Amino acid sequence: MTDIFLKAKHWQLFIVMLGIPLLFQFYTMFNMFSEFEIESNSNPENVMNTFRMFPIIMILFTLVFFGWFWSIAIGLQKNIPQEIKMKVKKFKILFFIPLIYIIFFMIYMGNLFSGIGNNAFANSGRITGIILPLHLFSMFCIFYSMYFVAKTIKTAELQRKVGFGDFAGEFFLLWFYFIGIWIIQPKVNKLYQKENTITNNSSST
Repeated sequence: MTDIFLKAKHWQLFIVMLGIPLLFQFYTMFNMFSEFEIESNSNPENVMNTFRMFPIIMILFTLVFFGWFWSIAIGLQKNIPQEIKMKVKKFKILFFIPLIYIIFFMIYMGNLFSGIGNNAFANSGRITGIILPLHLFSMFCIFYSMYFVAKTIKTAELQRKVGFGDFAGEFFLLWFYFIGIWIIQPKVNKLYQKENTITNNSSST
């Protein structure tokens, strides 16, 4: 699975990560406006039915987005010089926290949409007290993951220890991934191909 992300072209990742969610949004808006135009007394249930697909789309997007991060951070460790030790275990722990949180949150949102009109929001106030700190901590974990991924890319590229000043550009490109993916992924492709070439040459000798 890691190799799939490392070999993928920037436009392929862009379509999966942004193209599909955008198409779903257009489809949702089209259905909503069609519902209001066709029926003057439209049933809110019909409108909310459209939103029930939203958590599923978001879970798929999350899996692709985090899968991309994981593939770079773990897959490019082969390109890191042996004398440089990166905190891979720490990354793995902090990586899975927001991933699990987002999936469970989307499932919760799906239940809310399914339970509309049946007092599904009755306990939402209590849930907020749990979700808010988890949400903030998940944001921290995501930023750390971006930090680690950016550092991995630059370390593999320069073959030396790097400071934040060396990979700040990669960090912000990962943050604004809808632009950064066009710059980051070609670098990832080159690093992946370079390591494969070295491995193939070593095995053939």
